Amino acid sequence: MDITNDELIQVLQLPESEKYKRQETPKKDGSMRVIFNPHFTLRRIQRRINKRIFSNGHAIRWPSYLYGSIPNEHATDGTIIEKDYVACARNHCLSKSILSADIKNFFDNIHQDYVMDIFTDFFKYPDDVSDVLTQLCCYKSHVAQGALTSSYIASLILHDVEGDAVQKLKRKGLVYTRLVDDITISTKIIDYDFDYAKQIVENMLLEKELPLNSSKTRIQNISSAPLMVHGLRVAYAEPRLPSDEVRRIRSAVKNIETLAQEGAYRMSHGYRHDFNRCMGRVNKLSRVGHKQHANLVNRLRAIFPLPSKKDIERATRIIDKLASDFSMKRDSYWYWKRFYLAHERLNVLQRSFPIIAKKLRTRLKFLKSTYE
Repeated sequence: MDITNDELIQVLQLPESEKYKRQETPKKDGSMRVIFNPHFTLRRIQRRINKRIFSNGHAIRWPSYLYGSIPNEHATDGTIIEKDYVACARNHCLSKSILSADIKNFFDNIHQDYVMDIFTDFFKYPDDVSDVLTQLCCYKSHVAQGALTSSYIASLILHDVEGDAVQKLKRKGLVYTRLVDDITISTKIIDYDFDYAKQIVENMLLEKELPLNSSKTRIQNISSAPLMVHGLRVAYAEPRLPSDEVRRIRSAVKNIETLAQEGAYRMSHGYRHDFNRCMGRVNKLSRVGHKQHANLVNRLRAIFPLPSKKDIERATRIIDKLASDFSMKRDSYWYWKRFYLAHERLNVLQRSFPIIAKKLRTRLKFLKSTYE
């Protein structure tokens, strides 16, 4: 369903304090990451911008050196060009020296003037259209971490300078990739002097007033330690997980198997959370083609979370609420979210109460969300 003109005006006229809700989440290093959650109507508009502009293959083709938070693409032969961290690390396999660099406070340092440039210079939109799109993607003059459009903008912010820098590095026999704010440059030469490469990167970032994070800039040489890119070992023909990470994953599966022996706990939401988190970690093995993936997945499949009778009540309540909201709210984000939550609940319910699950699924089929 399209965004109405009234909805657009309503969002553009929102006070800055109402456009986003500030939240803090802890980082691994103990510091706090500030996230801004957009107003529900703004979120809906940003989702539409992503779908119709940033992830639209007819509007943009992403360069081969960019990865992370952008959609996979299809090559001319039909094969899928993956754009995740594993595919990024693969570019640096068999390297002998690696320069890793990080853009400091990336989103906070992307000024709205450069976002405007993306819409006017790259997409060639008229100034008035570009101005509205910029307002919808920025918060207090910069890109907000938490806005649905931010990762796409971060990938595009260097659109007019990055290609030239990549070519300069390529002429020196260097391989360049960027995963959002993480820049990696590698070579098959041992103990390579990266001074020139670092200068190229710094000059490129200065064009957009983006600072390099010197504390996270480091050089790896194969003679000193295993070479790592995005948490993966790249001294081989294909990226590999570190052996200690594989051990931790095996240990996590063993821990879930122990928890599953407590029958009542296997029906709890706590177990479902632990199980899903463990399955996600096991699936990392699949992305790097690890031989233990199939065995560990089979072990987890034997101890899927089980439903309780309370799950029947919860699933029924959700579907009843969807039925009451269907006529007025089926095109809203929150209706869409509850609709797929109901599907998830029924998938669990199916394991012990298949007849009830089938009846509820029949009801749910007629309550499909129209949200895009």
